[in-house]
Amino acid sequence: MKTVQFYIKLLVILVSLKAFAQTTKPITHDPVVAKQGDTYYLFCTGPGITSFTSKDLKTWTKAKQVFAESPKWAKDVAPGFNGHIWAPDISFHKGMYYLYYSISAFGKNTSAIGLVTNKTLNPNDKNYKWEDQGIIIQSIPNRDNWNAIDPNLIFDEQGTPWMAFGSFWGGLKMVKMASDLKSIATPEVWHTIARRERSFDIEDSDAGDAALEGPFIFKKGEYYYQFLSWDYCCRAENSTYKVVVGRSKTVTGPYVDKDGTPLNAGGGTLVLEGNSKWYGAGHNSVYTFDDKDYIFFHGYDASDKGLPKLRVSELKWDNNLWPSLKDNVLE
Repeated sequence: MKTVQFYIKLLVILVSLKAFAQTTKPITHDPVVAKQGDTYYLFCTGPGITSFTSKDLKTWTKAKQVFAESPKWAKDVAPGFNGHIWAPDISFHKGMYYLYYSISAFGKNTSAIGLVTNKTLNPNDKNYKWEDQGIIIQSIPNRDNWNAIDPNLIFDEQGTPWMAFGSFWGGLKMVKMASDLKSIATPEVWHTIARRERSFDIEDSDAGDAALEGPFIFKKGEYYYQFLSWDYCCRAENSTYKVVVGRSKTVTGPYVDKDGTPLNAGGGTLVLEGNSKWYGAGHNSVYTFDDKDYIFFHGYDASDKGLPKLRVSELKWDNNLWPSLKDNVLE
């Protein structure tokens, strides 16, 4: 017969496991979020696309990854691919969830944006099934002066879908999508929506020194706001990541910052940056949930070996409709 002490120890273990699975600062890179019912679903960079759920945007529980097995085409794009999928983007359109994602080799534009779809985000729903739709956009070294990663889908006021994406090279791009959201529209319509100066003597196959990436377009009032990340991620204590913003009355731009400098000319109004407690902070997404605007991003935690942790803040807007963080979440 098992003793009372045994059951007490078992209870302690179970409580500890639950606490381990739940956290207010999950290790997260490049977070995006959707809300279905009373649950928030977060997707981020990681093996098979890492996922978390929350009821309150404060406590997060690790969930099942999207891909149990890697996309069949991944190694054709990036031969060294190890199952680590980057920078997803989640949208809901006409009864379907569209989860775009990135396959790439670090620092190279041997990259592709793929798409996986699902009718529901609730794994207990009988209709729950992620179905890969394959490659949407692909970049080839020495052919393309852009990088097919960090996708973000936005619909303009006419309901036309556009995809913003990119990092380094010749800047961030926007391309018109077909109505099925699974391919580029024809004839093709492309725009460069942000750019920083790149040294001219760098090889085309090199990412270069024009450090920008991760565009996210958010519509508020009469403006489209382009949030993007400057400088360097993924370097622990040497990370210099930060988020800047510009806006435009048309989805394709030109986007300008608070001083009127175009983002295509290196402009960008600072929204957040690192400090002594968080080495760098960036790669954000922005949403309206229950009439409140939120910004999600990751910061490199100085108190925990520079690990990337989820940060969430409500946004506030000044009299001229420029955004800033409502709360200091980098304390």
